[in-house]
Amino acid sequence: MIRPHPAAHSPRRGGVALWLPVALYMGAIYYGAGMSQTPGPAAQFSDTFLHMGGYVGLALLTLRATSGGRWSGVTPRALGLAFVIATVHGATVEIEQMFVPSRFAEWRDLWNDMIGAALGLAIGWLWAKSRWGKMNG
Repeated sequence: MIRPHPAAHSPRRGGVALWLPVALYMGAIYYGAGMSQTPGPAAQFSDTFLHMGGYVGLALLTLRATSGGRWSGVTPRALGLAFVIATVHGATVEIEQMFVPSRFAEWRDLWNDMIGAALGLAIGWLWAKSRWGKMNG
């Protein structure tokens, strides 16, 4: 019996399965940021928490994509690229908010996005270097 190469079962680097969740998450952030008021239950949280928490999630999804869907793919390059993508997204959201009634573009929000992204990437890097990340490589 011929066994397929192990790489045949791993997600393709750059594949739709890796980048579609990133695009959907980004779209959800744009959608929420385009509303003149913070939507629903999110309004109960502080602005700082929403920005940091949102970008922890975005950074982790983006890291998944930049590392090819493998914990062994979490390299300085994958981390740096994920950080840049999250930061550029945060900046474009702030630009979007310049044109939304009752919303404001703020450097503090971009800073909180960057802190959240860095925190998410630190979590991803620590997990990848842990024995659990190495076992699921």
